[in-house]
Amino acid sequence: MSQSSLPVPTAREPEDVIQQDKLDEIIQEFESESATRKFQGVWAWIAGALCIGLSVYALYWTQYAVTTHVYRATFLMLVLVLTYLFYPLTKRDLKRVPWYDIVLAGLAVASLVYLLLIYESALQRITRPTTPEIAFGIILIVLIIEATRRTTGWALAAITLAFLAYAFLGPYMPEPFDHRGYGIPRIVGQNYLTLEGIFGVPLDVAATFIVLFTIYGAVLEYSGAGKFFLDWAFAAMGRSNSGAGPGRTVTAAGFLLGTVSGSGVATTVTLGALAWPMLKRAGYDKNTAGGILSAAGLGAILSPPTLGAAAFLIAEYLEITYLQVLVMATIPTILYYLSCFLMIEADSRRMKTRAVEIKTLPFWELTLKYGYHFTSLFAVAVLMAFGMTAFMAVFWSIAIAFALSFLRKETRLTSLWAGTTGLVLALVLWLAFNFRPPTAAFWGMMLAASLAAAIIIYRHVRGMIGDVDSYRILRAFEGGGRGVISVAATTACAGIIVSVVTLTGLGLKISGLIVGLGGGVPLFTVAFAAIAVWVLGLAVPVTASYIIAVVMVVPALAQVGVPEVAAHMFIFYYAVLSDVSPPTALSPFAAAAITGGKPYPTMLLAWKYCLPAFLVPFMFTLSPDGLGLLLLWDTVPITTIVWVFFTACLAVAAFSVAFGGWFLKDATLIERVIFGISGMLLLAADTRFDAVGFALLFVAVVLHLWRTRRELRVTVSA
Repeated sequence: MSQSSLPVPTAREPEDVIQQDKLDEIIQEFESESATRKFQGVWAWIAGALCIGLSVYALYWTQYAVTTHVYRATFLMLVLVLTYLFYPLTKRDLKRVPWYDIVLAGLAVASLVYLLLIYESALQRITRPTTPEIAFGIILIVLIIEATRRTTGWALAAITLAFLAYAFLGPYMPEPFDHRGYGIPRIVGQNYLTLEGIFGVPLDVAATFIVLFTIYGAVLEYSGAGKFFLDWAFAAMGRSNSGAGPGRTVTAAGFLLGTVSGSGVATTVTLGALAWPMLKRAGYDKNTAGGILSAAGLGAILSPPTLGAAAFLIAEYLEITYLQVLVMATIPTILYYLSCFLMIEADSRRMKTRAVEIKTLPFWELTLKYGYHFTSLFAVAVLMAFGMTAFMAVFWSIAIAFALSFLRKETRLTSLWAGTTGLVLALVLWLAFNFRPPTAAFWGMMLAASLAAAIIIYRHVRGMIGDVDSYRILRAFEGGGRGVISVAATTACAGIIVSVVTLTGLGLKISGLIVGLGGGVPLFTVAFAAIAVWVLGLAVPVTASYIIAVVMVVPALAQVGVPEVAAHMFIFYYAVLSDVSPPTALSPFAAAAITGGKPYPTMLLAWKYCLPAFLVPFMFTLSPDGLGLLLLWDTVPITTIVWVFFTACLAVAAFSVAFGGWFLKDATLIERVIFGISGMLLLAADTRFDAVGFALLFVAVVLHLWRTRRELRVTVSA
C-alpha cells in the first residue's frame, strides 16, 4: 500500500511493523513465484516509462479505435518486453539486465512487428504459412512459454509444451485420445496468424478489461483508498467487546480491500501487515491468524466489482455483460463471507480470544473525511447498470477516482496546479472543440500526468531533492501496467492450449470421459468435474485453470443438463478454490510468511474457513431452483430466489458447525454429523430435501441445547 496520513490502528505498534520491502518481497514470491528486478538508474527510467506507456495505451484504446489484430499484438509486445526486463532467467541476474534478456525482448518486438506488417495477407494462408511466418511464429510461441515460466513457474509452461506435443503426436496417442496429428506449419498458423490461439479471447480479455482494472486498482491504492477501506472496517467492526471481534474485523477488511485489489496474495499480505499484530494481541496463534488472513484475502478474487481475471472471461465466453457477471457473483460472495464469519467465530470462541482496542478516528468522522473513496467503486456498477460498456465504466471510475483524490491534500494523485490544468484542458476540449466527455477527460488526465513527469525530470536534472508524493499518478500508471504482466503472459499461454484443444477435439474427449466416470448421473458428473478443475488448479494459476477447464469441463456439464451459465460459474469457483490448495496454496503460504506460522497447517485452516461456501456451487448446478443463487431473474421467480438464498444461508451455517465443531460450545461428533447431513440436504434446492434438512437441523440444535443445559446444571450443582 502507498503511504498516506490516514489514521493507523494503534494495534500496529513499532515493534510489529513489517517493512514495506519485506511485504513486496512476499507478494513477489507468492504471487508471481519469481522475484523481479529492482532497477536503478537508466533501467529504472526505461522500465517505468514502458509500464506507464502500457497503461496509457490501454486508456487510449478506450477512446480511439485500434484494429483488433494490431491492438492485441502491440499489447502483447509491450508485455513480453516488460516480462524480460522485470523477470530474470535466474536469481543471479536480479541486479542486472543481461544481454540475452535484451535479445529476447528484441525478438519479441521483431516477431510481432513482422506480424503487424503481414497479418492482413497472412489471414488467407493460415493453413500454409510461409517460412518466415513459421520462423517468427515459433519464436513467439517459445517466448510466451518462457515468459509464463518466469512469471508463474514451470507448471503452466510444461503443460503448454505437453499440449503442443500432443497436437504433433496425435496418431501415436492411445484411444480415445488419438487424432490425425498436425504439423508445425498448421500449429503455428493457428496460433500466430489468427485471432485464435495466442491472440484469442483470453489475451483479448487481458488487453481490454484486466489491464483497465489493474490501472483502476493502482489509482485507488495510490490515492489512499485501500488504506481507508482497512481503517473503515476497523472503525466499523473493531470496537466490538467480543473476543471474535478481531477475526470479524479482518474478514470485513479483506472484502473491502479485495474490491480494490482483485489479487488474493496482495490482499492477504497487505491485510496481514496491519492486522497480524491485532490478531496476535487477541490471542490467535500464528497458524490460525494466517488462515484467517488468507481466507479473507482469497475473497478478493470473488468480490465485486473487480473479482478475478476469470470473471471477465466468463462475460466474454457467455457473451453477456460484465455487470451480469457481477450480479451472478453477489449471493455466492455473501455466502463465502458468511462461511468465513461463522467459522472464524467458532475458532475464536474455542480459543477464548479477547477483544483488542483499536484506536481509529470515529466511524462517522472517518466516513465523512474519506468516504468519497467509495464513490468510484459504486460508479463501476451504476454506470454499467445504465448501459455503459464495462471498459468505459472502468475508465470513468478511474477518472472519478483521479478527480476525487484532490479533495484532500494527502490523497492527491498529482499537484493541485497540474490537476487544475488538466481539468481546464478537459473542459476546453469538451465545450469548445466538441470532444466527447470521456475523450476530453482522457486528455485532461494525460496532461496532468505529463506535467508531473516533466517536473520529476526537471528535479532529477537539477539534482533537487523534494517531496514527490504529489506525483502519485505516475506511480499508479506504472503499477497498473506492471500488474497485468503476469496475467497477460498467462492468458497468451492458455490461448495456445485452447487452440490445441480446439484443433484436436480433446475437449469433447475429456468431457466424455468425465460423463462416463459419472455414469451420466448429474451429481457424480458434477463431483468429478469439481475434482478435475481442482486438480488442474493445483498446478496452474486461477485464470489459466478456468480457461482450460472451459473447453474441457463445460461440455461435460452440459451433457448432464447443467445450464451453461451455471457451468461457467461452477468452474470459476472451483478454480479459485485451488488457491488455498497444495502445492500452490499461494495465499496461505504468503500469510504464513507474515505470521511466522507453518505453511501447511495455515493452508488447512484457510481451507476449513472457506470450504462450506465452496459446496454452494453444487446448489446452482444440480437444481433449476438453485439457479436463484445466481440471481437469474428471468429464469427463477423472485420468491424462489429468496427461498434458496435462505436455505443456502442455513446450509452454510450447518456446515460451519459440522466443520468448525462449535455451536454454543463444542459440538459432539454426533451433533456435527447431523448438522453436516442437514446442510447437504438444504443445498439440494428441493422442497422435499429441504423439509428433511430442516427437521435434522432442528434435531441437531435441540440435542446441542439439551446437552449444553444439562452440563451447565451439573456444573452449577457441583
